[in-house]
Amino acid sequence: MNKFKVVSLALIAIAIVLSDIMCANVAFEYSSMLWGIKYAGYSAPANVAFLLAIPYIIGILVCIVLSVLFWKKPNQ
Repeated sequence: MNKFKVVSLALIAIAIVLSDIMCANVAFEYSSMLWGIKYAGYSAPANVAFLLAIPYIIGILVCIVLSVLFWKKPNQ
């Protein structure tokens, strides 16, 4: 197997792991915000927790773009 294809598959695996971590982190922060609004008097809405997904989405997109580029790289 070509070394570029191995790197491409590794990048896809990293993107999948990042998406799983993103879901767990955003869900935890969302539930924490709901608790804080109800009991601790937070003034921000719980939807603010979804802003934490932006850096993860950027990382996932970078991994996917690099994966596609490495997959199509011609043999050297």
